[in-house]
Amino acid sequence: MKTLLLHITNSEPVKIDVEELPNPTDVMIVGRNPRDRKDKEVEWLDEGVTTVIFPWSRINFIQIMPDRDAADEFPQLWRND
Repeated sequence: MKTLLLHITNSEPVKIDVEELPNPTDVMIVGRNPRDRKDKEVEWLDEGVTTVIFPWSRINFIQIMPDRDAADEFPQLWRND
């Protein structure tokens, strides 16, 4: 499972979990567990929504968040400042 941070046009970024990274030929991204940057509920989604679909046309760019397993290899990624 990968975590993506989607930067959406005219909206705050949203984190989602995906099974695999999207392909350049995809026209949308389907993700689970939508949340804000700080892992809190996204206010503009209805309560109980667990899966979201975003069209590419609404996405400015995507950040691929590091895995928790990467903490062993890159401990500075997970420090709590």
